[in-house]
Amino acid sequence: MTKYARWTFWLVLLAVILGGVVLLSLAVGASGIPVNRVAGLFLSGGSPVERSIVFDIRLPRIILGFSIGGCLSLAGVILQGMFRNPLVEPYTLGISGGAALGVALNIALGLSAVNGFTLPACGFLGSGAVILFLYFTSLRRGVVKLQGLLLNGVMISFISSSLVMLLMSLSSGESLHGIVFWMMGSLGGSDQGLTGVMLVLSLVSLGSACLFCLHLNALALGEEEARHLGVPVERTKKVLFVFCAVLTGFCVSVAGMIGFVGLVVPHLMRRVVGPDHRILLPASFLAGAVFLIGCDTLARTIIAPLELPVGVITGIIGGSLFVYALAKGEA
Repeated sequence: MTKYARWTFWLVLLAVILGGVVLLSLAVGASGIPVNRVAGLFLSGGSPVERSIVFDIRLPRIILGFSIGGCLSLAGVILQGMFRNPLVEPYTLGISGGAALGVALNIALGLSAVNGFTLPACGFLGSGAVILFLYFTSLRRGVVKLQGLLLNGVMISFISSSLVMLLMSLSSGESLHGIVFWMMGSLGGSDQGLTGVMLVLSLVSLGSACLFCLHLNALALGEEEARHLGVPVERTKKVLFVFCAVLTGFCVSVAGMIGFVGLVVPHLMRRVVGPDHRILLPASFLAGAVFLIGCDTLARTIIAPLELPVGVITGIIGGSLFVYALAKGEA
């Protein structure tokens, strides 16, 4: 089998798995709906109750899971390729910490009770502040120092976590519950406007990331080798950093801190499809969507009718997979 035939096979297989997970997620829940009736709801009328469950509750969560899982996996692939470090993920840079601090301030001050849109807005403002700080503190004579950027990001993450815990200790019971639940991540509660924005953003991001696949292949060899191959290294690093930072900021602001997607999925797909970013980027996007939709389905069904935060499930499953890969020498 040729290289391109193998790539096509994996993309088609991942797309089929994604379709199966989506269909399963639409069917299962506190109110189970047979798969044949779920398919029928897209073709004909069906019961108003079942249509409401599928189109108003489950489908928006699936779209959000597809968008955020794909975006976090994309960001993980790009950052690991840039830093040539297998432990780098979207949250390592402290962007999630800034978003968490913005949201915690919003909840503690009661702004979300006035207007629900202020919650993701404050999260994105917090992540945006971290993005600007990291960029300018890592810029030296027009050159972005990746090592300094990574270290600053880790320190900002620790500082933000400490400030969030300070706010939690000073918050009332209701505010404390809101902060804790948001930090564990959830695909429920976002309005249709934000869900639509995330879907468009994810598809545009996938197309944009694929434009840099050859640059990422060159950077994987080292910055000096990439320069010899004609890659504008500094401009590429700046564009990709801002791209990943903004992408992560949007994801965290909309759904909270959902960990391990951007760390585990790129590792697994690199083992399956290889290190070439021409296939690794789209394959990781699809696999990230499958992983997050599957975890969200498990989170809302494992102790139904109660619902677990999806970040708990991604942490348990993702962490277990990563430890297993390390034990097997595959990470």
